[in-house]
Amino acid sequence: MAITKFTSAVILAAGNGTRFGSKVKKQFADVLGLPCIVRTVNAFEDCDLVDEIILVGNKEILSSLSEEYGFKKVTMIVEGGETRQDSALLGFDSVSDKSQFVAIHDGARCLVTPEIIETTIREAYKHRIAAAAHRSEDTVKICDKDGFIESTQDRDKTWLVQTPQVFKTDIYRAAAYMAKKDEAVVTDDCMLCERLGFDIKLCECGRENIKLTSPDDLALCEAIIAYREQKKEAEK
Repeated sequence: MAITKFTSAVILAAGNGTRFGSKVKKQFADVLGLPCIVRTVNAFEDCDLVDEIILVGNKEILSSLSEEYGFKKVTMIVEGGETRQDSALLGFDSVSDKSQFVAIHDGARCLVTPEIIETTIREAYKHRIAAAAHRSEDTVKICDKDGFIESTQDRDKTWLVQTPQVFKTDIYRAAAYMAKKDEAVVTDDCMLCERLGFDIKLCECGRENIKLTSPDDLALCEAIIAYREQKKEAEK
């Protein structure tokens, strides 16, 4: 029997979505008949390794959606903070005392699948920290502030990191509070642990797990969902 450990998921849905260019925040945008955040939560609900879900964002809206769509694993809904980093810590502080691993995920990344979630969690069970990612298929350049190339990265070592990012709970707690103490600013949760020297395993999860950021992404999301549905029909 495969080993399982009590695993919490913190789903962040508190962003302002200023780049999305809509009165409706991206995490609540309609994606082929379902709010983006609902599609995201459903994937975690359908992953057998996830024991509880903490939602971070507008409590009134998220509570209404939780009731409407009958989320069964959502144990807590908390208001977000001023930054993504603040929101992640607020959500983390609400995980169960039984939590052994915690998955942090962007609510606007609604194309995540139960399979991606399970793959990343199982790698975290083995390596203590793991993150969904995809090998870069483009050559990556490092530029100066004026846009002139300074160096070229080795494409074989270049990855595009996604979420979920999964951590042994005690490690995440130490890393997050150390960053808060040091007033360190990070752009993803792996950076919390990178700065303390922890090894982080990247999991190849394909390029479909995109984050809804701009209006163009909405069309791409819907195209990918339609493609997945067509593929399922063809396999029947």
